[in-house]
Amino acid sequence: MGVLTLAAVVLTPVVAANATREPTPGPTVSSPLYPDGLGGLALETVAYGRHKRQSMDVWWTPDGMERPGVFLIHGGWWSSGDKRYMKEITRSYAELGYTVFNLNYRLSGDAAWPAQRTDALAAIATARKHADRWAFDPSNYVVVGFSAGGHIAAAVGTYGDGVTGLKGVVGLSPIISPLRAYADGAKAVERNKRKLRKAAIRLAGGCHPKGKCSRVWASMEVAWHASRKDAPVLAVHSKNEFVPPVQSQLLKQMLGQVGVPVTVYAAPGSNHSAPLYRMPGVAERVQAWIAERIG
Repeated sequence: MGVLTLAAVVLTPVVAANATREPTPGPTVSSPLYPDGLGGLALETVAYGRHKRQSMDVWWTPDGMERPGVFLIHGGWWSSGDKRYMKEITRSYAELGYTVFNLNYRLSGDAAWPAQRTDALAAIATARKHADRWAFDPSNYVVVGFSAGGHIAAAVGTYGDGVTGLKGVVGLSPIISPLRAYADGAKAVERNKRKLRKAAIRLAGGCHPKGKCSRVWASMEVAWHASRKDAPVLAVHSKNEFVPPVQSQLLKQMLGQVGVPVTVYAAPGSNHSAPLYRMPGVAERVQAWIAERIG
């Protein structure tokens, strides 16, 4: 906790100075994979930047009706994972009537933080620019992230003083505080906590939270960026998982001080990320929360 306290005191002004930087998307829309619709749905892959991982699958209903959007961000320790593993969840939201954007992003082996947040913002900017193509309402969408993807989603939610059109953020086992994960993993017996510490170090470019590296670690701390126009948050954890509910309680405390609601739900057991989402009642809880915010 000494590391957390020191960084909080020294680095918060630096974060605020960087919070207004805009992403620089390079949108390129590909040919449709299923131009005539797939089970009533259409699907195509879109490149929103030049890197091979700066792409997303877009699922929509080609009926001319403008629809709310759901952006999905996969997990994988920031260093692995792929949007193809999110296909089942993506389709489930498309079948509920949303336009769904299933994102890939640069992994920590490709680029250090904040590249992952920049990619998510660039994907959103691309979707909003081409909203008519996908019958998407650019003023009405949520971002849903799993594990490391939950960290990215929450970082989008606290970017600057609110992101245009963003009405909510959902995190499944979101890593809200890489600094806490770093501290918790230092002497942890549990393998996943030690692995998460190493993953956070890699995300920061391979350095520890001290000296010149303190800036990037401060930028990774979601709760430190809280502002009054940020999006409401639903965070779901298992009570006994290696990313505990206390991670999101940090965000609830900080956003609560500026009047932004945060709901933290702790499910029984130790399931993490997608397995947690598949537990009875969890997906339904998430879907109901989303529907309350974007219809």
